Amino acid sequence: MAEESKYAEKVWLKNYGHDVPANIDYQELPVIQALYKSARDHPTNTALIFEGYRVTYAMLVDMVERLATALVSMGVKKGDRVALLLPNTIHCVVGYYAIHRANAIVVSNNPLYSDRELEHQLNDSGSKVLIALDLLANRMIDLRPKTPVKQIITCGIGDYLPFPKNILFPLVAKKKGLKAEVKKAEDVFTFKEILAKYPPNPPELNIGWEDVACLQYTGGTTGVSKGVMLTHKNLSCNVQQLEAWFPEFKPTAPEEVHMGMLPFFHSFGMTCAMNFPVWCGASIVLIPRPEPKALLEAIKKYKVTFFASVPTMYVGMINHPDLPKYDLSSIKGCFSGSAPLPVEVIEKFENLTGAAICEGFGLTESTPVTHINPFGEGATRIPGSIGLPVSDTECKIVDQDKGTKVMPVGEPGELIIKGPQIMKGYWNMEDETKSTLRDGWLYTGDIATMDDNGYFYIVDRKKDMIIASGYNIFPREIDEVLYKHPKIKEACTIGVPDEYRGETVKVFVVLKDGETATEEEIIEYCRENLAKYKVPRLVEFRDDLPKSAVGKVLRKELRKQEIEKQNKA
Repeated sequence: MAEESKYAEKVWLKNYGHDVPANIDYQELPVIQALYKSARDHPTNTALIFEGYRVTYAMLVDMVERLATALVSMGVKKGDRVALLLPNTIHCVVGYYAIHRANAIVVSNNPLYSDRELEHQLNDSGSKVLIALDLLANRMIDLRPKTPVKQIITCGIGDYLPFPKNILFPLVAKKKGLKAEVKKAEDVFTFKEILAKYPPNPPELNIGWEDVACLQYTGGTTGVSKGVMLTHKNLSCNVQQLEAWFPEFKPTAPEEVHMGMLPFFHSFGMTCAMNFPVWCGASIVLIPRPEPKALLEAIKKYKVTFFASVPTMYVGMINHPDLPKYDLSSIKGCFSGSAPLPVEVIEKFENLTGAAICEGFGLTESTPVTHINPFGEGATRIPGSIGLPVSDTECKIVDQDKGTKVMPVGEPGELIIKGPQIMKGYWNMEDETKSTLRDGWLYTGDIATMDDNGYFYIVDRKKDMIIASGYNIFPREIDEVLYKHPKIKEACTIGVPDEYRGETVKVFVVLKDGETATEEEIIEYCRENLAKYKVPRLVEFRDDLPKSAVGKVLRKELRKQEIEKQNKA
């Protein structure tokens, strides 16, 4: 009970940033209504910037209402599911809010998924309408008979471009693979013709605070992807938690410019790079294909002030050969998630910008944000820590076996979380829901520790732990050591089958441009910095590592590739 009380006391509260409340008096304001509020307060403010084309908040609402009217005319009713299959474009933002405005549920899909994965998600969700990029439209037309989808709305990268890009685009688009000819088929429409045809006159907004707003599918790299049910309450409360944590970016400062590089079909991008800036009446620079040079150019050109990203992008930017050409001083705040950020990267980026990078943590099942390092003057940020639980968020570390015993402070165990941002459950998966949500607590599957000051640290995923010769080895610990090597750009550790040890440690390494190294050199470096049983026995050099849509290195994919290789041997 003594250990339980330390979590119940919320020792982390004493390290909150200035003016960050322990509890928030939440506005029951769904994110679609927040869009309307921003449009009323700042109608002429720029909401979206895409390749230089600007959409004001007044224009955005008009587009949303026209598309919502069209969806209803297509038979979409309250609670129906409408699927999005888009990168970060103007259509994606309009589509997301229009689905909510039509009283329907957004089903977010990754454009990089295979037909097999998309067929599962469209069938599992029962999506009636699909809004897709024209480059994917012919595939979706062929797939449609196997799904409940009735109508398809196609969107083109060149639909919204400023002069002279709008003139030049048709001349080069096909050659560069940016445009596709969509074959003629029944009930297939273009986004622009839909907006031109229908008036901005949707029916009355009729959504409840506890109604499901989105189905966010978890990655389908292993097994069947699960539809996470996020309610209007979840979406709104998580944005209000961000607003409280980053008070400098509240709606009183509509001149802020946010970087929209995290994919909006992912919960991290949806909440932190779309819903949060819309709530604040800020501008979003849309980046459909995030690459270091594109980000550097956007920061310089549009004076980006808030930047939510992932470690691979921070690493890519600070290692870009043209970095000295770009002025990054406009950035005032950064948020990093999905994986640990090496200390060296934090220090170099902060020296370049003068802005703090706040590492945080979250899951699709928590909308996603649950932890962030403190932000603001005098705040204590701890590199390697995911920070403190955000307002109204309870956390405990429990034993890995049954999840019922609270672990002593400093001891590793499974992180469990409770708060207003925690999902309603998994769509059509009652047993999975019961095993993940217990008495209101979300069992994350992440192994973590908490220190005496309430800072949390992710040790590893429960399923990623390596057991070699009876020792428990956490891959992230080895990753962190490798990231400190001056020649290494990226690294990832996995366990591979071993007849003698059960498992042994293998590392995959991407070297910085122009660098060379040997397997023996990397192993010797690890030997100097790790306990003997943790030292990798195998090293493989690669040009790049497989990554998720948000740039997170896919440890599971590397493990899968290794097993397939061994099976063929």
